[in-house]
Amino acid sequence: MAFAIVLVAASGYGAERTVTLLFTNDFESAYDPVPAYWRDDIENIGGIGELAALIKRYRATAENVFLFDAGDIFTGTLAKRTKGELSFELLMSMGYDAMAIGNHEFEYGWEELARQKNRVAFPVLGANLFYRGTDHPYAQPYAIVERNGIRVGVIGVLGQDAGTALIPSNIAGVDVRDPLPIVREHVEYLRESVDLVVVLTHQGATAPMQTDDEADPNVQRGNEENFALAGAVAGIDVILAGHTDAGTREPLVHPETGTLVMQTYGQGQHLGVLELVLDESGQRVSYDGDLLPVVSDGLAPDPTVMAKLARYRAAHPDIYETVGYSAAYLSRRYYEESDLGNLFADILRTETGADIAFVPSGALRKDLPLGQVRRVDLLDAFPFEDDIAVVEVSGTLLRAILEQGLSLERGMLQVSGLVAEYDPAQPSGQRLVNVRVGERPLQADAMYRIATLEILAQGGDAYTQFNDVESREYLERPFAQVLEAYFAARDVVRVPARGRLIPVDE
Repeated sequence: MAFAIVLVAASGYGAERTVTLLFTNDFESAYDPVPAYWRDDIENIGGIGELAALIKRYRATAENVFLFDAGDIFTGTLAKRTKGELSFELLMSMGYDAMAIGNHEFEYGWEELARQKNRVAFPVLGANLFYRGTDHPYAQPYAIVERNGIRVGVIGVLGQDAGTALIPSNIAGVDVRDPLPIVREHVEYLRESVDLVVVLTHQGATAPMQTDDEADPNVQRGNEENFALAGAVAGIDVILAGHTDAGTREPLVHPETGTLVMQTYGQGQHLGVLELVLDESGQRVSYDGDLLPVVSDGLAPDPTVMAKLARYRAAHPDIYETVGYSAAYLSRRYYEESDLGNLFADILRTETGADIAFVPSGALRKDLPLGQVRRVDLLDAFPFEDDIAVVEVSGTLLRAILEQGLSLERGMLQVSGLVAEYDPAQPSGQRLVNVRVGERPLQADAMYRIATLEILAQGGDAYTQFNDVESREYLERPFAQVLEAYFAARDVVRVPARGRLIPVDE
């Protein structure tokens, strides 16, 4: 370890030094500013060009700036069209120093991600990811980033629960192992040769990509798993997190280890900033952190980033074609029945003739506008590659599937073809009160045909009940194409009737 000791001594110039960590998470291809309808101080928020401009401003004024991302840069039309290429390209133009792999990075399959992550100069980290059944790392586990003699060791991990929030076959070639012992090993190895150890985590309970995450505490799933990691592994200076949308207005501090934990609300609406002051021996003297809103109207978009985005958009002009019209604004919600969820479930049932249709709330990624609906609007609302599937289940298994949705572990299950009354005050697994399929009460021994998406049919997104279905058929019809055909075949798409998932107070 003599070499490591020399490095630390060389970086400690005999005076205090300030280090600025900038960070993002769960960007999910939110490239354009959106109306900040939940705030009274900002008209528009976000935008990747505006975020890049804010990052440049910090680099010009702050000391020793490092830029990290905690995963989920994929999702959205252009990410899908380019298999994630554009997402990586934009981060490269913005000068990221490292990122962690999130669950959405597997949207186009583990083999495609293995190729795409090698196109960028910065490390794409996944310390606890291994090729299935081997000890061969799937991704680079850690990196050392050095700037002005200050060395930061960066480790990336994907949570085991987060690794289930996707189509199982998309990650079939990769094992997601318990990150704790792996992080501990790498921290011990890095600690003496760096000034700071930063862990980029994409873990915890799954949260939605909901536009007003910042204002809805119900969808912010907390930082418990990150706090547990901070307490279990000594030597971590900072955890920059993703996946749970649990924004931290100021750093959380573990009372025993002193590890700082921060996270943004996602979608590029905030830039996370953590400023650390280190003394001459490398010990932390003070810190200050905040989440800065990306005030779109007050920032001129970065021209380099916008030029690259424009080139990719120009290569896919068809996505801006009008495919139909909507009679109303169709919104999505994570923990309740929604207009968009009802519509998509109805389209599934219409397409297949099934008795029932299910759509997971996590599959709804963007609201649809009133009036003109472009192809990009539909593809952003459902940016995944799932085929439609039809499964056959008993009434008993159907009840278990509905109870899983009512647990809210992965949001409310959006339905068509049934009405369910439930008591949210009851324990998970005991919330169903009444279920009617069509015009008849649910029968335990009856068989029902359910149309759904590939992710659920494979038992993904925590719906393991689908592993026990009587039969399973994949129709080889991508749901995204079915959506477009549905809109194109109608003059105007109407808002479906509500009243399918009814909370009651017993």
